[in-house]
Amino acid sequence: MTCNAFTFQTLHPDTIMDALFEQGIRVDSGLIALNSYENRVYQFQDEDRCRYVVKFYRPQRWAAEQILEEHEFALDLQRDDVPVAAPLAFHHRTLLTYQDFYFAVFPSVGGRQFEADNLDQMEWVGRYLGRLHQTGAKKSFSHRPDIGVKEYLIEPRQLFETTPLIPAALKADFLRAVDKLIDAVMAQWHNRFNLLRLHGDCHAGNILWRDGPMFVDLDDARTGPAVQDLWMLLHGDKAEQRMQLEMIVEAYEEFSEFNTAELGLIEPLRAMRLVYYLAWLIRRWDDPAFPKNFPWLNSEDHWRRQTLIFLEQVNVLQEPPLALTPMY
Repeated sequence: MTCNAFTFQTLHPDTIMDALFEQGIRVDSGLIALNSYENRVYQFQDEDRCRYVVKFYRPQRWAAEQILEEHEFALDLQRDDVPVAAPLAFHHRTLLTYQDFYFAVFPSVGGRQFEADNLDQMEWVGRYLGRLHQTGAKKSFSHRPDIGVKEYLIEPRQLFETTPLIPAALKADFLRAVDKLIDAVMAQWHNRFNLLRLHGDCHAGNILWRDGPMFVDLDDARTGPAVQDLWMLLHGDKAEQRMQLEMIVEAYEEFSEFNTAELGLIEPLRAMRLVYYLAWLIRRWDDPAFPKNFPWLNSEDHWRRQTLIFLEQVNVLQEPPLALTPMY
């Protein structure tokens, strides 16, 4: 691959349709852009009125072997009747190439937005996450990364030090807050938990509802502790989160055992995501879509808020972790 980080500028509608035509698909509708900053994703209809989604992967983010492991995981889940959007094969290949782009085609599954406040839906999701992890534990990733402090904390810290996007007058205070947050996470982070293949980015936006949950977008599939796929579903105050967690875990354990000691990783994982997300925005700043959609990134108010958010998360990490109600 010879593309740089923002070669999506060369990905024109004609290029997309030519790439699909090369695989025997004739686009008979417009290309509807779906919400995705990391990749470029479009819905369309072919001449037989079948609906598809095509996903063009961001150049240089994943190697071919890593994308193929994402596809293999999705197909493993599909074979185990876990509802997931899995790629279609063309001439026995799910990973396709055109003009230096990697891309894949998926059936358009459709569906409503998962209702995070609907406890019945939350229970269903917990049950299917148990099945998803049951499949995830059968094999290991060889090429996709683990969830760990190096990628999520140490490398972003190095990026923050050199980026010009953080106003110079605020950088020292911000970096001190980052260092405090890293120290607080490192005091609680350890690798004594079982690691397995995960969805990796299992928030409400990556779950559709079609008479039950449908998991989409395994682009961030990684190896890590099971709780990574649970904690992003929690919202509200501590009491509400505890009730949601108890429902999810009870349903989850119909298919997979859950190690409750992993609950102590929820706030460290949240802190890691906060740091990683900021670094992701900085890394993508050369993509014209990012300054357009995140114009506040280089503002002083933003970095002051981020400094406070990090310091607040340091305080949260000092509190007792979320726990389930004891059963007698």
